[in-house]
Amino acid sequence: MEQKILMCLINAAEEDYRKFTSKLLPGVSNILGVRLPKLRKLAKEILKGDWHTYLKTADSFYLEETMLKGMVIGYLDSDIDEILRYVKEFVPKIDNWSVCDSFCSGLKITRKNQEIVWDFLQQYIFSEKEFEVRFAVVMLLNYYMEEQYIQRVLGILGSIRHDGYYVKMAVAWALSICFIKKPEPTLAFFKSVKLDTFTYNKALQKITESNVIDKETKHMIKSMKIK
Repeated sequence: MEQKILMCLINAAEEDYRKFTSKLLPGVSNILGVRLPKLRKLAKEILKGDWHTYLKTADSFYLEETMLKGMVIGYLDSDIDEILRYVKEFVPKIDNWSVCDSFCSGLKITRKNQEIVWDFLQQYIFSEKEFEVRFAVVMLLNYYMEEQYIQRVLGILGSIRHDGYYVKMAVAWALSICFIKKPEPTLAFFKSVKLDTFTYNKALQKITESNVIDKETKHMIKSMKIK
């Protein structure tokens, strides 16, 4: 099965797309250059067969092999406990923002199991590993930007102290989404919680880049920047 899947990936690879992806993922090697729609199609094909064996034996040498495995997990139609076991096995394989964010966006079963997944994510929030923390933060911004969670999310974002670049960028991104969804508590957060300057200013920047924020609010946000 592994060789057959690898051949499918190699045949679907595009050199121009490989070069494009490489520029977005500095330091990441072993990129084939397979577009996401083709990976999603292959993931759905795998689910029609013996996906249990696939998940146990799937290789992760190439970027696309790792992304494909993450997509298969996201498409699983199984009970949440089984899916989270596969998620826990997969998270240590995340070593770049693309695999992380793609994996998170595919875990849509979270919407029906918010409290269970919330509890599951707590083990990663204060991890020493950069992409474990990013995984937790991106999951929060994808599935917990709601009234009943926003204060808890803000509390977590304000307590993360990881120095990793991709953690800081994820926290800034999450805070910008918090502001777009729930501006009042997020504005209060900015005024009361001490963030490092990079994350704080990057969050403000991402807010001002949003098309749903009016000019007056953008002007106010820009005035809050730390120089």
